[in-house]
Amino acid sequence: MRLRVYCLAPAATFFGAFWLLPAARLIALPAEKGWQTYFAVLTDSHYWWSLVNTLLLSATVTVVTLVLGAAVGIFLARTPFVGNRILLGILTLPLSFPGVIIGFFMILLGGRQGLIAQVSDDLGLGRVTLAYGLPGLFLAYLYFSLPRAISTYHAAAQAMDPALEEAACSLGAQGWPIVRDVWIAELAPTTLACAAVIFATAMGAFGTAFTLASKVEVLPISIYNAFTNYADFATAAALSLSLGLVTWFVLFLGRKLDASVMETR
Repeated sequence: MRLRVYCLAPAATFFGAFWLLPAARLIALPAEKGWQTYFAVLTDSHYWWSLVNTLLLSATVTVVTLVLGAAVGIFLARTPFVGNRILLGILTLPLSFPGVIIGFFMILLGGRQGLIAQVSDDLGLGRVTLAYGLPGLFLAYLYFSLPRAISTYHAAAQAMDPALEEAACSLGAQGWPIVRDVWIAELAPTTLACAAVIFATAMGAFGTAFTLASKVEVLPISIYNAFTNYADFATAAALSLSLGLVTWFVLFLGRKLDASVMETR
């Protein structure tokens, strides 16, 4: 028993020092400016629209990522051809890129000196840019999220029992009925788990947003500005709690729905 306590002590110390104490401080900080600070994201229109931008962007990225990721992942899993593994490796390569590099890629494509701006200028349309607003953030987040969805659906599709689809075909099902009754049903747990992770990742993405968000503000940038530019640690803590609660709720909801789907199967 004493040996177990000795073995547990380093982990407990680390957990207390690097999780419990910072979390307790984060929760207590807004109270220094009054209890209303906890609701800054709801009472201040600037922070409210920052939250709305973040939610809409994350939700849109999640839906599009799931559709494209499922289509590509399932196709690669069920369609063998020469170079299949190489293509999968290329498509999932962005997993190794940090957000700042992905933001830089977006600037090279849609920035003021990017490819789109150069082509549009040569066509006499002026220098068209899309890197610094919601379109640029959307494309960058999508680029960042797609490899996760592709690899997840690829693995799930490979693990599916081919007999299910064969049974559906033997009963006369073709096309959409197979997709609806076999693929969507069997991949529902994968879709829920993938959606929760992609949404939570998009909500908290900072590197990409820091690189691109000069015309629009999302909540991670609002938090950064609050404690860096204004030294307003109480408001930054309140916004952090709001962001954390939203992402925690989505992950919790994803787990609950996943458990419900597994129980009904």
